[in-house]
Amino acid sequence: MAGTSTEIVTGGVVLAAALGFMVYAGQVAGLAGGSAPAYEMTASFRSADGITVGTDVRLAGVKVGTVTAISLNPGTFRADTRFTVADGIALPEDTAALISSEGLLGGNFLELRPGGSPFNLEPGAEIVDTQGSVSLVTLLLRFVTGEGEGATP
Repeated sequence: MAGTSTEIVTGGVVLAAALGFMVYAGQVAGLAGGSAPAYEMTASFRSADGITVGTDVRLAGVKVGTVTAISLNPGTFRADTRFTVADGIALPEDTAALISSEGLLGGNFLELRPGGSPFNLEPGAEIVDTQGSVSLVTLLLRFVTGEGEGATP
């Protein structure tokens, strides 16, 4: 009997620890409930390398949304991206969307750079001014080979 009760207690501790790790992982990944109201926007990128569904959308370094979908447009061969922006954030119509990097070893995120237009984008609108991800390998090859900016690798 003593062995059975020890096994039950040990199993309970293991299950409690696993549940704790799952709750922590959900909070870190931003999967916790109670997300703020948001509206959806779209943008089309030449290259969407480095971002996936769930990637942060940031404005001035602050997370304001999340990438919700990425798909290839067979007509334009561009990556059509849908993402959310928190309610209460009005983006000027000349806002740019860029895929930026947190650093040399950091991950990528979708950065919004507002312009100076007095007119705002409507929810569901497309951001036309986009810049895809920059390949570090391509930049290094250009530096090593001495090719100019206009040259293609």
